[in-house]
Amino acid sequence: MQGKTVLITGASRGIGAEAGRVFAEAGANVCLAARSTEATESLAADIGARAVAVSCDVGRYADVAAAVQTCVDRFGGLDVLINNAGVIEPISHLATADPEGWGQAVDINLKGVFHGMRAVLPVMMAAGGGSILTVSSGAAHSPIEAWSHYCSSKAGAAMLTACADKEAREQGIRAIGLSPGTVATQMQREIKSSGINPVSRLNWEDHIPADWPARTLLWMCSSDADEFIGTEISLRDETIRRRVGLL
Repeated sequence: MQGKTVLITGASRGIGAEAGRVFAEAGANVCLAARSTEATESLAADIGARAVAVSCDVGRYADVAAAVQTCVDRFGGLDVLINNAGVIEPISHLATADPEGWGQAVDINLKGVFHGMRAVLPVMMAAGGGSILTVSSGAAHSPIEAWSHYCSSKAGAAMLTACADKEAREQGIRAIGLSPGTVATQMQREIKSSGINPVSRLNWEDHIPADWPARTLLWMCSSDADEFIGTEISLRDETIRRRVGLL
């Protein structure tokens, strides 16, 4: 990753922040994008000159396009997009769901992924290729009580990965999804407090640390992950954990 440039959405905490650290340690330039920049500015200061923090609401295409332009202007290009920004709130059954909140979750979890792809594809294809890595979920493939917004938006994001592969693999685009399983992040605290479904009743020690998916995302940029282009990788798979070096 030496000299490569990575744009990470949702980089203020959890998987996104860990990815910022992991990719910077591997030698990459990192653009840390989040709605609130207080945490990302602090992280960028810790990393140094190879990091920049940008204010970005992935639900707004103009924000994402501006973040991509920052990468080009600051570092000369963009090699990897990590579509990580996502929300689980508002957790609610369909019959009582707030339509506005449901739609806002789709704006971030689904439209945010589209906005990222739309903004980076012309830049990457002009440069001869790049990697688009999207943090998915097992919820993309199985219904979970009170998570209709999350399951639906993650399913759509998984399809976007397949569409990007269908349209742009021949232009050097490596589109891959990552289903990390349950991760010890603030999102899991929000899930825990809901108490609605079996996921909310898991013990904290059941969740993997946030650096595991971050390190997996780094591995996904290597040729060792090429067999998964156009599909999703499950971090629940022990074989994958071993290939990444987590076990």
